[in-house]
Amino acid sequence: MGKKGGIKVHIVDDSALLRQALTEILGSDPDINVIGASSDPLFAENHFNREWPDVIILDVEMPRKDGITFLQEIMARRPTPVIIFTAHGKIAMQAMAAGAVEVLSKPSLELKKFLYDSVAMLVDAVKSAAQAKVVRMPESRFSDIKIRPKLTADSVLGPWDGRAVARTKDRVVAIGASTGGTQAIEYVLTALPKESPGVVIVQHMPEKFTQAFAERLNDICEIEVKEASHGDPVRSGQALIAPGNRHLLLNRRGDEYYVTVNDGPLVRRHRPSVDVLFRSAAKNAGANTLGIIMTGMGDDGAAGMLEMRNAGAKTVAQDEKSCVVFGMPKEAIKRGGAERVLPLEKIPDVIMKV
Repeated sequence: MGKKGGIKVHIVDDSALLRQALTEILGSDPDINVIGASSDPLFAENHFNREWPDVIILDVEMPRKDGITFLQEIMARRPTPVIIFTAHGKIAMQAMAAGAVEVLSKPSLELKKFLYDSVAMLVDAVKSAAQAKVVRMPESRFSDIKIRPKLTADSVLGPWDGRAVARTKDRVVAIGASTGGTQAIEYVLTALPKESPGVVIVQHMPEKFTQAFAERLNDICEIEVKEASHGDPVRSGQALIAPGNRHLLLNRRGDEYYVTVNDGPLVRRHRPSVDVLFRSAAKNAGANTLGIIMTGMGDDGAAGMLEMRNAGAKTVAQDEKSCVVFGMPKEAIKRGGAERVLPLEKIPDVIMKV
């Protein structure tokens, strides 16, 4: 700890094992500076009074003060990108609602192995969080690690010749998002009436959290929202969300659309991958789809959106001002995949005009 420069990170967790492992893993990256590791929020507050971090990694279940309460206090006092570690889906949704920019799954067993197997994911999460725009809420030893190359959608779907498919009367909306996406998706889906076209969604989120996310949205939306199951039909007035750690593909049988879920390899270091969903939409639905890429870090979805546009689909990227992180939309725009660039508030209208 204590190297100069880089993204300043403070870890708050009552597990000494997790604090030590995260300090070593994150500290091995030259762009990250772990400035502190505290066993509970009260100790962390003393550190914060001396030096405020750029990113906070926060456990939920801790002595003296729970992580959600501490998160709410941070957002009220000095809004800061916070990454939450938890094993509970409903708590993850509470954390996102309270202002967390990222939620990572915390396994109950073999925690140390999980951390050391997830170096790239952890480093990417911190760098993504550091770029996030946070709004005020109401009250090494790893230098020789080989980072796996980014696979493309070819690894799941195989090559595609770009051949267009016939038009149908039904329209499908395909949405991809990452950091900040839970709030953006909630905004869009809560604005849709029951007669909206069918929606298929990839949100980068850990396994088991997507079900809680879908259940929360289903409670507050006019349309039905559910975690996608293999073979689910795509229906008007319904949104299907890719299960965590599973790819979601759009398929066609006659004039009807349905989804499949796939265990294939990580694509753009993600599973589910937006590129996989968008490639399948381009290949199997073409001009019958609207592709929307929203807030998130990295380039997942940029290649797939260009394929969608080339196949005749309408395509939209969320604009920089309304994004928490502009990475994914920016890359899609740069590659020519986005036909239009719109603020978040305009996206529900575009969906209904489909």
